[in-house]
Amino acid sequence: MRVPALATDRYELTMVQAALAAGTADRECVFEVFGRRLPSGRRFGVVAGMSRVLEVLEGLRFDDADLEALRSGGVVDDRTCEWLARYRFDGDAVAYPDGEVHVPGSPLLQVRASFATGVVLETVVLSVLNHDCAVAGAAARMVVAAEDRPIVEMGSRRTHEHAAVDAARAAHLAGFTSTSNLEAGVRFGVPTAGTSAHAFVLLHDSEREAFAAQVAAQGPGTTLLVDTFDIAEGIRAAVEVAGTSLGGVRIDSGDLAVHARFARRLLDDLGATGTKVVVSGDLDEHGIARLSGAPVDVYGVGTSVVTGSGAPTAGLVYKLVEVDGRPVAKRSTGKATHAGAHRVVRRHRASGVATEEVLVAGGADVDERPGDRSPQVALLRRGQRTDDTADSVDLEAARRRLRERLSTTLPWDALSLSEGDAAFPTTYVGEA
Repeated sequence: MRVPALATDRYELTMVQAALAAGTADRECVFEVFGRRLPSGRRFGVVAGMSRVLEVLEGLRFDDADLEALRSGGVVDDRTCEWLARYRFDGDAVAYPDGEVHVPGSPLLQVRASFATGVVLETVVLSVLNHDCAVAGAAARMVVAAEDRPIVEMGSRRTHEHAAVDAARAAHLAGFTSTSNLEAGVRFGVPTAGTSAHAFVLLHDSEREAFAAQVAAQGPGTTLLVDTFDIAEGIRAAVEVAGTSLGGVRIDSGDLAVHARFARRLLDDLGATGTKVVVSGDLDEHGIARLSGAPVDVYGVGTSVVTGSGAPTAGLVYKLVEVDGRPVAKRSTGKATHAGAHRVVRRHRASGVATEEVLVAGGADVDERPGDRSPQVALLRRGQRTDDTADSVDLEAARRRLRERLSTTLPWDALSLSEGDAAFPTTYVGEA
């Protein structure tokens, strides 16, 4: 898939042109992607989108049409166009792999390259990571709230058509079992699921006829939408048509807790004890938590997951932290950065629970402790993949990684939906 080279901000190419003219474009620099804080109410973030970042790093090219548009539009001069025509990422990229958790300050991505090579990446990298991390972070909270009950991602119609595909992958990474988005199924191998809408019921002369048509096409294991008119009558008609082996009934409106309890009792009374109760309808992590005591078997979540459940961006920034081995930092009020390329040591109790994120700048030393490990892995060295690359961006590996972090690494209170401090604090060592 072609990486859109012009999915960037003009000011980046303005800097490239000026740096080429000044003779500073080739200075070796380090840029880091991090968040100054987590979205409101969050105790941890989830890394997603590194697979797409890898595509950007390996595939970003300015073709003839791109260059002509830049030249004719007066965006850059001929010298800069010639440089862009040769663009290839030939630097180093160190990252937190997909499925890792992060806290404020965590350098999710560290790019070491010439200034011009690195600065061109800023917008597209942030576009990828801010979106995918926001979706994965929200989805992980929903997975925790669901307490091992399956969740289907069904938010494609609530976001941009291209974003919908990547949102489905990020939600699946975070633990959603399937998606309604077929492109995500083809491109990423995410399992797909879908029932039918109220329009299908209204198409037919009766609810019973609609159910019969769906069962005839899909078999009795299908899930029937029973709340178009009256839930009780809908459930009775569904069982009469499909039999007691009916796969599921879906309820998409009203007081879901009340309706779920009623549906479970009625299904059991009708002998459909194995029929699942599926609920959807503007659910988020808090709505799922409120349904924890209800007899719900499967959740369907749409708008809230693809929009980050109130935090549509992860709040990540891409900042220059080192030039020719010299640490550099902003001192701007409210936007200060920490100088130097950071090596990360994450500390853990003997039980495996993380206790601290130590960010070590320069050649500073930190005492080694049992349980220390680094979440950082090398994605690329001099533009080439490393032995760690494949596992760092593999979807199933990311799902396993996050399950392990949620079950053993994060403190139990960080998994709650209440506000509080980050799951573990960040400490900076060796700053200039």
